[in-house]
Amino acid sequence: MAKKSEYGASNIQVLEGLEAVRKRPAMYIGSTDTMGLHHIFTEILDNSVDEAIAGFCDNIWVTLNKDGSCTVQDNGRGIPIEIHPQTKVSTLETVMTNLHAGGKFDGGAYKVSGGLHGVGMKCTNALSEWVKTVVYINGGEYKQDYKKGAPQAPVEKVGNTRKTGTKHTFLPDSEIFTETVWSFNKILKKCRQHAYLTAGLTFTLTDNREEATKIFQLYFEDGIKSYVQFLNLDEKSVSDTPFYMNKSEDNMWVEVAMQYTDSMDENVMCYTNNIINPEGGTHLAGFRTALTSTLNVYAQNNELLRGVKGTLTGDDVREGLTAVVSIKVTDPQFEGQTKIKLNNPEVKGIVSKLVREEFLTYLKENPSIAKNVIGKAVLANKAKAAAKAARDAVIRKSALESSALPGKLADCISNDPAECELYVVEGDSAGGSAKQGRDRHTQAVLPLRGKIINTHKYRVDRVLGNNEFNNITTALGVGIGDTLDISKLRYHKVIIMSDADVDGLHITTLVLTLLFRFFRPLIEQGYIYVAQPPLFKVEIGKKRYYFINEREKDAFLLKSKNSGKKPVVNRFKGLGEMDPEQLWDTTMSPEERVLKQVIIEDGQEAEHTFEMLMGNEVPPRKRFIQKYANKAILDV
Repeated sequence: MAKKSEYGASNIQVLEGLEAVRKRPAMYIGSTDTMGLHHIFTEILDNSVDEAIAGFCDNIWVTLNKDGSCTVQDNGRGIPIEIHPQTKVSTLETVMTNLHAGGKFDGGAYKVSGGLHGVGMKCTNALSEWVKTVVYINGGEYKQDYKKGAPQAPVEKVGNTRKTGTKHTFLPDSEIFTETVWSFNKILKKCRQHAYLTAGLTFTLTDNREEATKIFQLYFEDGIKSYVQFLNLDEKSVSDTPFYMNKSEDNMWVEVAMQYTDSMDENVMCYTNNIINPEGGTHLAGFRTALTSTLNVYAQNNELLRGVKGTLTGDDVREGLTAVVSIKVTDPQFEGQTKIKLNNPEVKGIVSKLVREEFLTYLKENPSIAKNVIGKAVLANKAKAAAKAARDAVIRKSALESSALPGKLADCISNDPAECELYVVEGDSAGGSAKQGRDRHTQAVLPLRGKIINTHKYRVDRVLGNNEFNNITTALGVGIGDTLDISKLRYHKVIIMSDADVDGLHITTLVLTLLFRFFRPLIEQGYIYVAQPPLFKVEIGKKRYYFINEREKDAFLLKSKNSGKKPVVNRFKGLGEMDPEQLWDTTMSPEERVLKQVIIEDGQEAEHTFEMLMGNEVPPRKRFIQKYANKAILDV
């Protein structure tokens, strides 16, 4: 008989003040890693941006300090400091320490804002070792200090000033966060986004952590129009300037900028009250509906759909599209505290109506651009039909979904994907050594012959004709396109293993390009790795030492200078030079090997990088090589 447990009033725990946030931080900020760390910065920054959206602030200063803290200051109205009628303490203390207290609820102080729950700033306070807040308001300078969310003394007036605004300086709590070092690039990117989304707002970002201070100033008079041009910096655009509109209806402001490129990818950024919505929502749905219907109406009226069965689909008209959809709404309804998706049902219809009206006018006024855009969509439609035919043909040949595995694949014995690894290896020679040296129970080996097709440059129908692509696809077992099912993945570690030279790195890049374009969920869920084979072998007597680059090798030789024995140094030309035992010891043994896991930290930046490195435009790639050539040489 099960033992009875007591369950009464004493079992119900009431967390006072900000204890709940410290007890369960991930509930409020998503995680306690570097993403969560930068989320607490975003919460403070968003409050200053809300002041700018409301028209009371035109300058925001962000400073990364030597002690690891961060300062965010604006020239807005300043948080009120008078005694709050409900809490009987300063309003500043109230909004810094009381969950769900804020100025975003009644719609009086802010018609539109990113804040919704009154939680954001409190999270930063609760999850910081300390916070120092200074308010400039009504001719006075006021301050209050906090430790782990708790005020250390009442709000104090410390002087007179003509300035207005709020300044927060906060140090992330190392007891909460696994990572407490600010990323300058992440913060720069966030500030740049806000500068684009709020035309006329100036950001000054300063990094004082190094000896040489870094200062960036951001200001964009053309707002999201400039943003789209920035996103397309390394792309070949269909039109010189983006389509732009800014209209309102029923207390909703809809701002859209978009431009087509010769890329095959879609890049649409969605924002509500300047807060990014990574998964879109009703504003994205409304925009897509308007885009598809408008282009079909124009194309049909001007007889531009020759060769298309029926009408253009959403996928057809969004190929090569870069767009920013930014709306301002008085009562946003988001999915989750991190605001990943907008749920307001009324937004879809208003966005669709306004975009349809403005975009149709634009097409009529720019017939040459309209013809180019629709021509691209028609080409995408025909390519999709060809790709479907090619895919069906491949499936009929049992190259994608049958149990017949590639002849070159040396499979492992285990059928448990959780312990199985697939080594995608450069060349038959290295593949032979890998097959002999591997752990046959858990490690499978698939050798590649030469360099596979650059999948970023070609459509699906062309890619499906490539044997190496089909071999990788068949070995993974997840299908492709509409049939992709990640639960069927046969190996939970897919390891790219190529030579530690320029050609090897190129092959690694080609395989990563393939995986990013056609099997992106595998990267997003952490299944993809890159092996780090050694470039040097050093023998001292009977002992062997292996090193990934010249820097590590030289450091070791310097340390072993006084060993009394002369070291013998060999540089590997490739994996094929290693015998099976060496390959196992250095690159395949789970106890000894070094693997780099491939992650997508920033999808937009990843898209940009692949387009720059693997796309058709040569100048951006040339600039990249010129900029980083010296660094690449030093890292060999």
